Amino acid sequence: MRYLPHTNEDIAEMLKSVGKNTLDDLFASIPSESRKTGTLNLPDFKTEWELNDHMEELAHSMNCGDPNLAFLGAGSYNHYIPAVVSFLLSRSEFYTAYTPYQPEISQGTLQGIFEYQTLVSRLLGMEVANASLYDGASALAEAVLMAIRITKKKKVALSTLINPLYRQVVSTYLAPTDYEIVELPYLGSGKTDIDAIDNLDDFAAIAVQSPNFLGVVEDLKAIGEKTADLKTLFLTCFSEAMAYGLLKPPGEHGADIACGEGQSFGIPQTFGGPGLGMFACKQKYMRNMPGRLVGQTTDVDGNRGFVLTLATREQHIRREKATSNICTNQGLCALAASIYMASVGGTGLKQLAKQNYDKAEYLKIGLNRLGIEIPFTGPTFNEFVIRLPANMNDKYQDLKEKGIVLGLPLETYYKELTDHYLVCVTETAKKDHLDFLIGEVQR
Repeated sequence: MRYLPHTNEDIAEMLKSVGKNTLDDLFASIPSESRKTGTLNLPDFKTEWELNDHMEELAHSMNCGDPNLAFLGAGSYNHYIPAVVSFLLSRSEFYTAYTPYQPEISQGTLQGIFEYQTLVSRLLGMEVANASLYDGASALAEAVLMAIRITKKKKVALSTLINPLYRQVVSTYLAPTDYEIVELPYLGSGKTDIDAIDNLDDFAAIAVQSPNFLGVVEDLKAIGEKTADLKTLFLTCFSEAMAYGLLKPPGEHGADIACGEGQSFGIPQTFGGPGLGMFACKQKYMRNMPGRLVGQTTDVDGNRGFVLTLATREQHIRREKATSNICTNQGLCALAASIYMASVGGTGLKQLAKQNYDKAEYLKIGLNRLGIEIPFTGPTFNEFVIRLPANMNDKYQDLKEKGIVLGLPLETYYKELTDHYLVCVTETAKKDHLDFLIGEVQR
């Protein structure tokens, strides 16, 4: 879908420039009998969402059959992307130098990164954010290494409810070292067992994810208080950035480092990539942060400008002094995320997050009424776990054959969770789709 940016004020200014009063004056050279008068017979205007749905319905009416529906999340989420995102991404000032070594010719790139850092800091409630990392998994791994550098301790604790793929990347990073990973168990509520933290001492960091891999919102405040008493760094990660449109940001719970995946903000799923690693921390740890930082300054004439302020990576300094060997900042993805956040705004993000929450709760309640167990009692955002009863053992496969994927089987990641499925609902799911799914499950 094209984004048409011209406002009435823009149009009036352009007409003034060419010496015309109205749009009709532009076509005065065409004989009146050759021009259509009156209004066009068009339907009422539609929002971007409604127009996309309308086009899908037209396509569906030609292909026949029931719609294909996938209620999958687990780290990659289907969200509407405003047309303005792709429009602005294609502007030439934003794809100048890949690495902005020369600020005088990279102001568009630098400004985009600076605004991205500002928006991420506000989203996560943190004091400083970097230009970004590869994805949520590498962001968490870099956060763990950063905590080790700061504390000089060799043990870290990871919740088992952190995305299993994120934990695997952390393990890969630490495999050649003598650093130790301890995993924290989870409770029947679907939350991390924070009592296990009491027995931990001499740890560089304790890391949890919220909402976690089971979709449950963790008690970050309680965990933050415990880590403060233990004098260890508190790391929070996330795979669904949209949640912070409703939830309090990690910074308000005492997080030292907050990191995660930003794919939900203007980046299509595209079969699993690319992603966007968001990363923020307290200012006192800024010089240990991986990646690079863009700062705002003024030139000799007093005009605002942007420069690469801090870049402690091996491209810029001696390798042994580098905080990271990550040599990209996912610049285009970071720009997409900043355009998305700026275009929807704080109010829009809250409304979108509320839709995610409400629609997920609607489906959760509907499935529960059919006798499907919701095994974890903790609060959720837009994902939740269901357990199919014995008399529905074949239901998941039956639905797949009808083009409906009822969530992600969790047994692959947690052997004890046989017949458990992680179901995701975002704002893109229409009520008709949710009712259709509930009806098919009931059959």
